[in-house]
Amino acid sequence: MVSIAITLEQLITAVQQLQPDERAQVARALVLVDLRSDLTALIQELYAQPPVDDITDDNIMAEIKAVREQSYQA
Repeated sequence: MVSIAITLEQLITAVQQLQPDERAQVARALVLVDLRSDLTALIQELYAQPPVDDITDDNIMAEIKAVREQSYQA
């Protein structure tokens, strides 16, 4: 692996010189990095919550049946 130190301005200038489809690839890569960090934070937050034990499998099945009946009647 080769490592080259560049400034933010140099990086922006280099990206601006790319073709539009290449700039779109860079943008997608940056968005994916942000989404991964957001998803990681969300997962950590969810795991930090105390477990909810008051919902049973019977409650879940009853809710599924109710939603299905509503969609059949629509």
